[in-house]
Amino acid sequence: MTVIVTDQGFQPDDWTQGYTPLYEAANDVPALDIPSQADPDTVPLSPGLAMIRVDFPSFADGRGFTIARQLRLRGYRGRLRASGHVISDQYAMARRAGFDEVEISDDLAARQPEADWRARASWQAHDYQARLRG
Repeated sequence: MTVIVTDQGFQPDDWTQGYTPLYEAANDVPALDIPSQADPDTVPLSPGLAMIRVDFPSFADGRGFTIARQLRLRGYRGRLRASGHVISDQYAMARRAGFDEVEISDDLAARQPEADWRARASWQAHDYQARLRG
């Protein structure tokens, strides 16, 4: 099972439409699964695309942050989910990169409880620009 992390804390997964792997995608699928090595310029951003899930195979692999940022710069406005081994310390970075939510395993949620994630939910107030304006 998995846990969805948002700015409000742990949530159940409400996405029920499944995911199509990027390299099997045809036009106008509702959701895509993007591997961490994917080129974000090759992701088809069709009007019916409601969800993109980007894989994080390791907390030390930051390519997913770049993918999220590039997808947002290309104009993607749907749900963007980081999935895999994202740790609570990376939550603010994930949100700044453009992710709406993070999908973690139940094991990771047990090791890093909801309070750890919620402590980083005020991600907009703690960037370096806010501190400079402070």
